[in-house]
Amino acid sequence: MEPLDRPVWASLTSLHAGLAQGGALAKRYLPEINRFASARDDSDEALAALAALVRPGEPVFVAQVPEISIPPGLVARKLAKCVQMIAVAPVIAEAGADEVLPLGEADAAEMLALATLTEPGPFLRHTHRMGRFVGIRIDGRLAAMAGERFRFPGHAEVSGVCTHPDFRGRGLARRLSRHVAAGIAARGDTAFLHAWKTNTAAIRLYETLGFRLRCEVNVAVLDAMPG
Repeated sequence: MEPLDRPVWASLTSLHAGLAQGGALAKRYLPEINRFASARDDSDEALAALAALVRPGEPVFVAQVPEISIPPGLVARKLAKCVQMIAVAPVIAEAGADEVLPLGEADAAEMLALATLTEPGPFLRHTHRMGRFVGIRIDGRLAAMAGERFRFPGHAEVSGVCTHPDFRGRGLARRLSRHVAAGIAARGDTAFLHAWKTNTAAIRLYETLGFRLRCEVNVAVLDAMPG
């Protein structure tokens, strides 16, 4: 199976191994990093190991191309479809990138506040540790940001793309998405990303940047049954 078919597993067992907890059959990100988890495969043993990593009231996100099997002891709080898109050619950074600023620990509280407001996907206090994040400030405020999430040899995901409602309509999401994708290409990796299947505006935006549909991805939010 291609690593892109199980990007969470591919990340947790390679470049993000230091951010993972679990064993050989199932892993999840540390709770302060992100809520994604993955079984190695859909065997009974792997699904049981995944269930053991989930605590009641602390749901995890599963994202993979194969149909998701709900492990015994877990319940699906949400089932949805994403599209996975991949850059078919290296993305080139546009001029005027000097206003794009690196973001890090000093910006973490503002990044969390922006992500909480705009909901680009699961984003926690230390999600920025998953990869390189950049942003644009306007009058001192963090107006928009984008960064990298899942990463494994040869590939890195563009993620966390969001713009504060006060600054929408200025092309900031496009500029930052291009900047992140160009950085991924510059180090010799291929950029990919995920978008909700219903988010046609985002899909059109990414198509203008050179991303093309690879496949659909199943997403489930799984929680432990109380008991």
